[in-house]
Amino acid sequence: MNIDYKSIGKRIKIERIKKDITQDKLSEEVGISPSHLSNIETGSTRLSLQTMVNLANALDVSIDALLSDSIIHAGAVFRDEIQETLEDCDDHEIRIIAKIITATKEALRKEESLRKI
Repeated sequence: MNIDYKSIGKRIKIERIKKDITQDKLSEEVGISPSHLSNIETGSTRLSLQTMVNLANALDVSIDALLSDSIIHAGAVFRDEIQETLEDCDDHEIRIIAKIITATKEALRKEESLRKI
């Protein structure tokens, strides 16, 4: 599996926006140029492991949260993401989302069984 730099950049940008931090402020804190951070967020450049660690620390997120789209066994990260998404939902929204998840899971498993034929 290849490392998905666009997804990493997207996750960095989402976390930066959630924390209401500008690219200038984050890049200064991490010790990179604003243009380099912009290129990281768009996935048009690769980032070093040190830069990724610095970004994760500055954004107060785990490395696996940033890499989750590139890691095969990242179920825990996605479970946390789902939980965070549901936090502000009311009972009606949760009920509908649960039905969507159940239907999606059933369709995926049915499709998987068809692949074996």
